[in-house]
Amino acid sequence: MTVDSETNTEVAPPESSDARRIAVTWLSELEAALTETDHSAVADLFTADASWRDLLALSWTFSTFTGNSEVTKSLVELSQDRRPHHFEVADRVPANICERAARQVVEAYISFSTDTGECEGVVRLAAEPTGRYRAWTLMTSLDGIRGHEKLVGSRRPRTDHGLKRFGVDSWARKRAERKQFSDRDPAVLVVGGGQSGLSVAAHLGALGIDALIVEKNERIGDNWRSRYESLVLHTETPVNHLPYLPFPETFPDFVPKDMLGNWFETYSRALDLAVWTNTEFLGGEYDERTASWTVRVRHDDGTVRVLQPRHVVIAVGLSSTPRTPEFPGLARYEGPVLHSSQFRSGREFSGKKVVVVGAGNSGCDIAQDLYAYGAAEVTLIQRGAITVISLNAAIMMFSLYSSGMSTEDCDLLALADPYPVMIRSHQEITKVIRGMDTDMSAKLGAGGFETTYGEDESGSSIQYFRKGGGYYVDVGIAELIGSGAISVRQHAEVEHLTPHDIEFTDGSTSEVDLVVFATGYEGVEPSVDRLFGKGTAAKVGPLWGFDPSGELRGMFTRTGQPGLWFVAGGIPHARWFSHYTALQLQACELGLISPVADEGHDERVRQH
Repeated sequence: MTVDSETNTEVAPPESSDARRIAVTWLSELEAALTETDHSAVADLFTADASWRDLLALSWTFSTFTGNSEVTKSLVELSQDRRPHHFEVADRVPANICERAARQVVEAYISFSTDTGECEGVVRLAAEPTGRYRAWTLMTSLDGIRGHEKLVGSRRPRTDHGLKRFGVDSWARKRAERKQFSDRDPAVLVVGGGQSGLSVAAHLGALGIDALIVEKNERIGDNWRSRYESLVLHTETPVNHLPYLPFPETFPDFVPKDMLGNWFETYSRALDLAVWTNTEFLGGEYDERTASWTVRVRHDDGTVRVLQPRHVVIAVGLSSTPRTPEFPGLARYEGPVLHSSQFRSGREFSGKKVVVVGAGNSGCDIAQDLYAYGAAEVTLIQRGAITVISLNAAIMMFSLYSSGMSTEDCDLLALADPYPVMIRSHQEITKVIRGMDTDMSAKLGAGGFETTYGEDESGSSIQYFRKGGGYYVDVGIAELIGSGAISVRQHAEVEHLTPHDIEFTDGSTSEVDLVVFATGYEGVEPSVDRLFGKGTAAKVGPLWGFDPSGELRGMFTRTGQPGLWFVAGGIPHARWFSHYTALQLQACELGLISPVADEGHDERVRQH
């Protein structure tokens, strides 16, 4: 028996064989209610604490609606524009009975159509004592714009039936010429060739939209190759595929950074993406009259090229410009100082005494690397409590991707939680992780390392979305900290640096041969100032972190500045959201929506 959260009464769970029938019945009732624009009938289909997340299917943006009245009102109003119909259970993943955020539900993948295109989503239905099922959560997403679907599979491009190509320039010659953009400007300029830039460009290519990536490094993948030698992805390979081309099955469970960089370069070539490397983006101005940008890029030979794309996608990530904060006495210190972005290996610091400032992912990895290479003393200066989870806990969090389901279906489920449920889900996961990680946490505490599971006990993933950092996946440092092999001091304990030592408030001192600042990077906003001016930065507003509805601010969607887009995050985030960014860019190119978000971020579909 389970307990209904609204009435606090016991409800008999359904048989698993009933799950599909329950979902089919609910979808039929929803379609009828929306067709009749029947507010009361729609309201009766949702629980009091229901929430709905829409990813472009009805709202042309990322929208989350919470509570029965808000869900009902928004769903009915937005449905009048798109006219959703033909709701079905998507049987590629069987409807099932499961527990989500400590609540038993019928969970079903769904598909439906609108006047715009084909859509999909996930619904979770909760039982009441009467046996009636109402939707607790609903997620809807746009899969493609009708008549302008991706050029993949049976729609793949055809060239004279493949063989009749005598007496014409070869594919290689034509492609080399096209990548020069000497006779045109790209519709979309993507700044940055990391996971986010590559993912967006791959989706744009599949949609037949002319896009160019400019990358300041010598090769695609250098943003990973140039980082410290010991860096390895802390999540397993199945979580980290890029769109259209998964990692080879021969890849290890945890991909080393140089292997990843090489794969990104291979990926850009295999998907035939237009890329200019050794090219720095210098900024630009937007012309409201022509609805296009005038931007400048500088090649490594010093020449500057002026381009006029209609859209600029900033894909330099959350970690572009190193940040070195104020540190007491740093100006007097005479030894070498590195930011984590400059650190390569602990090999050259064997026998040295090193202070690492910052205890997040990079700080802990670098401290452990220094110890492994025989540093005489490693002191980790912690500037604030960190969310630490074990590697086993991290694997458990993403176990969905090892379930045998397709990456696309796993992604849809990963996006299915509206914000209130996402927080509750992660709080429940955190309870499990606490039990798994008891010994690890005890070792960290014994060594003076301060930990937190977040302001609302929602754990590491939510920390990342809120702060862009503040978490670490333990791969051995807890043992070293607990044993005293790596010492931890809090920032408040630091008195100051002297020319050769660090002094602490308790009067103790320690010789210092090297200081490494693992203090992260400045946010995206300062680069907007530098590249486009304060006026544009004011239009764009805050980037990253949750907005009041629980969606990421200014990311992967239209901003207040026409034609300016921002994408960032880890590899899974790039894969999850780049599809929707590309669809919005396509909708702008087709004239379906404006290239600027309105104040409510809820612009409706324009009539053809």
